[in-house]
Amino acid sequence: MTFIFIIATIYLVFISIIINTVKTIFLLSHANIKSKVKISVVVAAKNEEKNIPGLIKSLTEQKYSDDLYEVIIVDDNSTDNTLNIVKELIKDLNNYSIITADEKKFKGKKGALQIGVEKAQNPYILITDADCRPEFNWIQAFADKFFVRFDFVFGVAPFFERKNFINKISCFENLRSSLLTLTATKLRLPYSASARSFGFSKEAFQKIAGYSNTIETLSGDDDLLLREAVKHKMKIDVLADRNAFVYSESMEKLDDYLKQKTRHTSTSVHYLFSHKLFLGSWHLLNLFFLISPVLLFISNKFLVLFFLKLFGDISLVLMTQKYFSYNFNFIEIILQQIIYEIMLIINFFNANFRKIEWK
Repeated sequence: MTFIFIIATIYLVFISIIINTVKTIFLLSHANIKSKVKISVVVAAKNEEKNIPGLIKSLTEQKYSDDLYEVIIVDDNSTDNTLNIVKELIKDLNNYSIITADEKKFKGKKGALQIGVEKAQNPYILITDADCRPEFNWIQAFADKFFVRFDFVFGVAPFFERKNFINKISCFENLRSSLLTLTATKLRLPYSASARSFGFSKEAFQKIAGYSNTIETLSGDDDLLLREAVKHKMKIDVLADRNAFVYSESMEKLDDYLKQKTRHTSTSVHYLFSHKLFLGSWHLLNLFFLISPVLLFISNKFLVLFFLKLFGDISLVLMTQKYFSYNFNFIEIILQQIIYEIMLIINFFNANFRKIEWK
């Protein structure tokens, strides 16, 4: 059937584009020009007494001169001991400071980040989360991107791999999402960035009025800020230096994972139409291939689509996962891909029809 041939060809072409694009991105990511750009790292922390020491340790281990960067931690009205712990940890670190988010312009994390960015002394900003662990070349790699005049840059932010089943689901979803976001950016359709590894020039941030145009939802301090950058035709790029990865722990319980993904998915409602079309077409095509065997009563040729997807999923993950420090075996790929497609549907309905629980 002509229809089957056309959509099968589209699928295979896009799979090959993803693989080749990701390989190229990582191949070109190792140029380190050792630029000396002044950077402010801004972290919004709310009840992070258990996590913030690890982040501070990772930041102090950065291979970047102390006089070229500052770290601003914004205590977002914590009710635990976050504020005092940070004060104690940074008392001998001259380029570190902590401020409190007493008067926020915007609700949630965006308000805390806005305060931090406004307080920043340097022309370039890096954002990460309190539970993250940046690799040693994180600041330097972003500095090199800023040196060549990119306005917005986002990096790769994998999860630590654990033996927990929910962790496996999270890691696989992170891998598939990263493949799409990197590819879309290189196709000039950037739609998503991880706030765990996100940078921009302060000038560009001010040109798009900061977070003031991203308040449709409490989430989206990363994706919706990127949306505004796209609308203003900013220069956007990705950073794929493995020594600049930013790692974090995934959720351990299914309920926590679902709540997190519901919050994240709710942001996609506010994407630009072109981004919705891109994502919707790709995900619907994959879902159609997955359920194609139910159409065998029309033609047994529909089974070709199912096996083509199976082949495509396995090839895509096996050929790209090493770049993201993941290691799924053959059986895990098949199982996790099915779970991934099912979770897309569940998260979509939760985000659109259930009450969203914010942190």
